[in-house]
Amino acid sequence: MEEGDELWRFIRLLIVVVISLTYCYFISKNIPKGFLRFFSVFPIILIFTYLPLSVSSMHLSGSTGFFLGWLANFKLLLFACGKGPLSCTTSDSGSSISLKRFISVACFPIKIKNNIQKPSHNDHDIQISKPKSHLYYATQALLLAILVRVYVYKENLPRSFILFLYTFHMYFSLEILLAMSASLARFILGLELEPQFYDPYLSTSLQDFWGRRWNLMVTGILRPTVYEPVRLICTNIFGRNLSLAMAVLATFVVSGLMHELMFFYMCRVLPTWEVLCFFILHGICLITETRVKKLLNDKFQLPRLVSRTLTIGFVAVTCFWLFIPILGRCKIEIRGNEELVAFAEFAKAVIQNSLVYLQLQTRA
Repeated sequence: MEEGDELWRFIRLLIVVVISLTYCYFISKNIPKGFLRFFSVFPIILIFTYLPLSVSSMHLSGSTGFFLGWLANFKLLLFACGKGPLSCTTSDSGSSISLKRFISVACFPIKIKNNIQKPSHNDHDIQISKPKSHLYYATQALLLAILVRVYVYKENLPRSFILFLYTFHMYFSLEILLAMSASLARFILGLELEPQFYDPYLSTSLQDFWGRRWNLMVTGILRPTVYEPVRLICTNIFGRNLSLAMAVLATFVVSGLMHELMFFYMCRVLPTWEVLCFFILHGICLITETRVKKLLNDKFQLPRLVSRTLTIGFVAVTCFWLFIPILGRCKIEIRGNEELVAFAEFAKAVIQNSLVYLQLQTRA
């Protein structure tokens, strides 16, 4: 059975991940940070880069690509340097962190909440909010299911409207995926986690959108792996102002390249680089925005309703232009619907076979 084969491939993938991270966990006690530790974890990075290609399902390859090929690999790079969430040798109680916590933090897009909250970024809209309710995510799942059904009639709908639906499809899918992974990690660890989104539709600027609201797990991993090293290196060469701009641009370039890799995992087609161009464009615009704010010294500020409309409008238009079309070329809605139907049939068959087996055992 094809679905069964895919399930077994995924189970083997999970086994490899656990063994690989167990190996990395014990490295921290025996190999000092630096080149030797990097040399010892580099094979794991190669394995994690390949693993998403070992499954054919768009949903599985996309999620494992994001969790392993991107986030886990970047965490391992920080771990090799003695930095990042995996390099912590002690927990809050002062004892060594467990293997369970090490694997969970490595695998899942989560950040464990500290007991002491850091001050906010002087933005009154950003608050330490409560986790979204189950009803919130159930509503998103229902809307996502409706979108999938609407795609059946896409030949009769305007292309601009389909691109508009793709935007919500992408947002709902990503938020549900991250929420599910966070719930699983919260169940395993029994710890409070920081939110992964801060209501991005309330963003008042590109800096607010990318730095403080959208997919904070990616922001949190790109800052120490790309932004801070580039800024440190360039400051001694080009000065502070230029180094900040170069660090921002380098961060967006790396993010664009990793998004291209994610789409390759999902679609198995060579990149056409529109997604990279999308992130380069946003990096340049964010640098310009920050520079203008500094020149004006915050003396001139648009009303929040206007700034939000301009920000979300710019993000939406550039998404329609450069980001979303690849979803249509990959026929993501068709493949996604086929996989969901196949999974439902497979689950139904498993349940039916289990009931038959229980009936036979009862009669025996």
